Amino acid sequence: MNELKRMNYLMSETNEAYHGAAVKLGLSDSAMTILYAICNSGSSCLLSEITRMSGTSKQTINSALRKLEREGIIYLEAAGNRKKLVCLTKEGKALAECTAMRVMAVENAILDSWTREERRVYLDLQQRYLDQFKEKTKELAR
Repeated sequence: MNELKRMNYLMSETNEAYHGAAVKLGLSDSAMTILYAICNSGSSCLLSEITRMSGTSKQTINSALRKLEREGIIYLEAAGNRKKLVCLTKEGKALAECTAMRVMAVENAILDSWTREERRVYLDLQQRYLDQFKEKTKELAR
């Protein structure tokens, strides 16, 4: 049980650290999530991918998108069958450079400080936990 408490503590503290980074950079969590997802994909990202990768509700993401669109940070393009591509404007690219890209640089610096084996073990265990959690919670009911 001690290990479960520590794991939950670490997950909560990690989430709080990301929230703190977004606040320090002047962004809401949703805006950071959107900019991060776009930067992680290049210069644009499917809306469905942003919602899938973020774990944030579609309503929250859509609300943040509308705000970013009004601010001239992003624009939406049609991408086939009812799909939308979220793209950065020139201003959006500049904002992403000094926000999401800085967070990604911190993450990369941390990973680069680990050995190849440490990175492999960390990622393998994260994947294993996720796979097992999904499998074991399939049957949960309200």
